[in-house]
Amino acid sequence: MSTAWCVLGVIVGTLYAVPFSWGSDQDVLRPRVPEDQIEAARAVRNPLPVTPEMIEKGNGLFHGKAFCMTCHGRDGKGLGGDIDRSTFQGPLPRDFTDRDWQATRTDGELMWILKNGSPGTAMAPFIPLILTEEEAWQVLRYVRSFGQP
Repeated sequence: MSTAWCVLGVIVGTLYAVPFSWGSDQDVLRPRVPEDQIEAARAVRNPLPVTPEMIEKGNGLFHGKAFCMTCHGRDGKGLGGDIDRSTFQGPLPRDFTDRDWQATRTDGELMWILKNGSPGTAMAPFIPLILTEEEAWQVLRYVRSFGQP
């Protein structure tokens, strides 16, 4: 009987550990902002209120003018569904539905990426060529909505 309990304990322990190991790739959680600028970026806050109107404006930009869905997908899951993975080299676009990523990255870091691009990835700067700062903040309000339960 003790062997059966031991085997059961190993199985249950493994089942609890698997979601944590599959949840977020540690590279996904690595900051893209250079180390000498990370604290300043993290201190920046989104000045726009969290309202249905702001989120809807961000939705329109994400799926339209900013063409974010081209790489991040209509559902925000990166290349999880409706995109051809073979078109990318290097790290894949972020999965905005990843709650670990949502909890780790600040709005200021994401704004820094929209202004400067993401080093080592295909993410180019979007401000001011594509979006105004206000539009970028609206997109970030929408991006944050992907992490909501």
